[in-house]
Amino acid sequence: MRQRDTRLQDGECVICVLIHRMDRTAQIIECPRDAMQGWPEHIPAALKVEYLNALLRVGFHTLDFGSFVSPKAVPQMADTREVLAELRWQESPTALLAIVANMRGVQDAASFTGIRYIGYPMSVSGTFQLRNTNSTVAASLAGLHAMTEHCLASGKEMVVYLSMAFGNPYGDEYTEDGVLRIAEECLRPGIGVISLADTVGLATPEQVGRLTARLKDVLPDTAIGVHLHSSPARWREKVSAAWEAGCRRFDGALMGIGGCPMAGDELVGNMNTEWLMEFFSERKALPPLDEAALHESLLLASRIFDHT
Repeated sequence: MRQRDTRLQDGECVICVLIHRMDRTAQIIECPRDAMQGWPEHIPAALKVEYLNALLRVGFHTLDFGSFVSPKAVPQMADTREVLAELRWQESPTALLAIVANMRGVQDAASFTGIRYIGYPMSVSGTFQLRNTNSTVAASLAGLHAMTEHCLASGKEMVVYLSMAFGNPYGDEYTEDGVLRIAEECLRPGIGVISLADTVGLATPEQVGRLTARLKDVLPDTAIGVHLHSSPARWREKVSAAWEAGCRRFDGALMGIGGCPMAGDELVGNMNTEWLMEFFSERKALPPLDEAALHESLLLASRIFDHT
């Protein structure tokens, strides 16, 4: 990818320019964990390691690489510790993020030096929260506060994913005000990011823009992200809506593979990272990425997620 001209012009304020550039640069969170977790065929640990190490060389902001959850619930992630031991995270500017479902998962993840972020799915849908974490929304909120305290004590940062943030297929009551209420109840010291997750691809671009803007207004000191799912038909409108609302943190997965196996429904794929890169490049907001490492990662993704 072409490098942007980062030189200052005569008379420019260094601090103002840096702030402006930071505001205009997108953060891409690559989510191979989300792509791999529901894949029907077992992916050998050695192949996961090869893939993740290639991704670490690309230059993404964060790599959502694995999860510390029950191996019975998500068998594909049973080897997360084994895989983590082989990752060359020390050589990469990319931060590692692991997903957890309870305090035990937090304790496991927090014990690893290489993990910077710990992600927790806090659903707006009571039905999905039971499916995903075997807990009610109220109990999950109470548990989240304790988990966040453990993260703080361990030097980790909590990322809260608001699952089913744009609606759900279960008939559970849904309102945007309810999403904002849960987001405010989640907020505690140590939670630096709240990400709106379109878990089953129900969001419209109008919803994405409106809810992102409202959440940024309610929580001005918290980084707001989006974890969108989309078919090829309306991906650009959804990304554009979040971008225009001020969001700069976007989750994606190479080739658009993935989705939550706990949803139990036919899922729309993850937001394709190649689409995100195209969008941000057009706006001169794409961070510097290693083209050779990206090419290698795409080849490996094709091997792992071969449909033939």
